[in-house]
Amino acid sequence: MTASARRRPSAPVVATLIALALVIVVAIAAIIIAIVTRPAPVSADDGPLPGTRSDSHVLDDAGPDAPTLVEFLDFECEVCGAFHPYIEEIRAQYDGRINYVVRYFPIPGHANSMNAAIAVEAAAQQGRFEEMHDLMFETQGEWGEGRASEAERFRGYAEELGLEMSAYDDAVADPQTQARVEEDFAEGREMGVTGTPTFFLDGEKLELTSLTDLTDALDRAVGD
Repeated sequence: MTASARRRPSAPVVATLIALALVIVVAIAAIIIAIVTRPAPVSADDGPLPGTRSDSHVLDDAGPDAPTLVEFLDFECEVCGAFHPYIEEIRAQYDGRINYVVRYFPIPGHANSMNAAIAVEAAAQQGRFEEMHDLMFETQGEWGEGRASEAERFRGYAEELGLEMSAYDDAVADPQTQARVEEDFAEGREMGVTGTPTFFLDGEKLELTSLTDLTDALDRAVGD
């Protein structure tokens, strides 16, 4: 037997080495996928209320000691639209006892969710966030689920609200306006948001199976 024949690995050893190599390749691929799909980190910007940033839109402000309800929403989401009247009732029911904060989470599969969020953020720059927010949900049935851009329709809403249109147009065109929306989206993903609407109470994600789950949680928080 030659020296080269004596040094040649046996078939079982070769099979083991191939299997080990495949395991390593799969592990590396998994790491790469995890890195690629991991939500983009957002800069630290803790707001004065749990689950918020310093520039979050606080619609009801009962003070830092009151429970804080944060809603991540998508203006094109039909469930968000259906929830909207109930959320308004809840806001009235707990008026002066809770903080209510809205954050953006435009779902990529909705063609106009980002356009709507940008329009609302542009209105917010003129102090009209809530009016544009409400108008989006009131008219959702007219434009939701379409594929063509509704940016011009949203511009018409801005005119209806009496916004200064050159400032509105500048805000819509400014990349920082979309970046502001994307900050909420990225942080929402880091917080575990996967769909809309998603609610957080004092920074803790609520798992809701019915509307009473939300009011029960609020009752406990207000009672505490």
